[in-house]
Amino acid sequence: MPADRFVEALNAQIGNELAAHNQYLACAVHYDAETMPRMAAFFYAQALEERDHAMMMVQYLLDTDAPVAIPGVEPPQGSFSDVVAPVALALEQEKRVTEQINGLLRIAREESDFASEQFMQWFIKEQVEEVATMSDLLAVATRNRNDIEDIEEYVAREQGAEGDDPTAPRQAGA
Repeated sequence: MPADRFVEALNAQIGNELAAHNQYLACAVHYDAETMPRMAAFFYAQALEERDHAMMMVQYLLDTDAPVAIPGVEPPQGSFSDVVAPVALALEQEKRVTEQINGLLRIAREESDFASEQFMQWFIKEQVEEVATMSDLLAVATRNRNDIEDIEEYVAREQGAEGDDPTAPRQAGA
């Protein structure tokens, strides 16, 4: 069984991932309302990815006979001043999640919880990708804030389906 400190922190992270899901869902709805279908689709997909991360964490706890506690989450920000604001918020969120994931890895190391440390490695890699994606999208959205067609074109060109990652942890319910 994982270290108690790690279990407690991972249960909290499940809530963080579900909050990120809700925030990305709110971003997607914003872009849908702005008639930006590619940005909406991108954020709907991001929302599902965050939910999947939470379910990977749930599955890990189940697999290791650790208790699972699904925490409540705060409501997401639902209104935005322009087409750039949701992306800026998403980048800050990804940076915050990166710190949280690093913290989980740190706890696993401090507790000599090698299985949990190994589990967290995939999330470390994932966060590098997430921050890079949002950084690039923010640059494009900022540069093209008055030309949403260019933003939509960028997303269509650059954010295609990558397929499943065979190294990803299993998800509960999948």
